[in-house]
Parts: sequence; C-alpha cells; structure tokens
Amino acid sequence: MGNVAWKVMTAATAVGASVVARKLTDGTWKFVTGSDSPQNPDDPDIEWKEAIAFAVLSGVMVGVARMLAHREATQVYKKATGHLPKELLK
Repeated sequence: MGNVAWKVMTAATAVGASVVARKLTDGTWKFVTGSDSPQNPDDPDIEWKEAIAFAVLSGVMVGVARMLAHREATQVYKKATGHLPKELLK
C-alpha cells in the first residue's frame, strides 16, 4: 500500500464521513428543535441565531466524523503495511 492508496483512502473516508455527519446533524437538529434543519443557512429569511446554531452544530459534527474516519483509515493502513503513512511520520 503506497502513497496513492493512502490519498484515495483518506479522500473516500472524508466523503463518507461528510455524508454521515450531515445525517447526524439533520437528526440532531430535528430532535432538539422539533423542526427540519435549514436547507440553506445563508437564506436571509432564516434568523441569525438559527443560522449560527446550525453552522456550529454542523461544523462540530463534520469535524468529529472526519477525525474518527481518518483515525480508522490510519489504523487500517498501519495494519496493512506495518507502519504509519509518510504524512503522519513528520
């Protein structure tokens, strides 16, 4: 497994994590507020506090999901090759 495989692996996990994070964000938003999440927080008809709250929630969810996915990809890579990717050795 080489550098190209690592880059493909991290790109795929980032995309997957973003999809999962969006679903978690929408579910959490509906659970907390009782309404659907804003489809476009940039819409001027959405209140500032709602847009900011949604941005914070989605940012946290995406960040955590990507970090977890990246850590798992690193473990898979390490198990397959016996060492960490070059990018993580620096």
